[in-house]
Amino acid sequence: MNQSSNKDILREEIKSWEHFEYALREENRLIFSKMLSECINYARAASSKDEFFSAESLFMVLVLQQQKTINELIDKITANKNMKFHSFK
Repeated sequence: MNQSSNKDILREEIKSWEHFEYALREENRLIFSKMLSECINYARAASSKDEFFSAESLFMVLVLQQQKTINELIDKITANKNMKFHSFK
């Protein structure tokens, strides 16, 4: 399966969540929409589970995105603490 068809399949899976998105409050809808749109970057990895995209593949991509964000925040907090610690010496 080529990258273009992977993205098309992922877009269809994301589209299937439109009704859920519309049920959210506006601030959550914006976050949800941004989160799903960023999943396109992982289309190839998500399609490796099966010939067709499943919600499981989409969820794994979302978990990966969240973990990357958590790791980045931890790194920033750690760096900030180290800077403060060294400035007190």
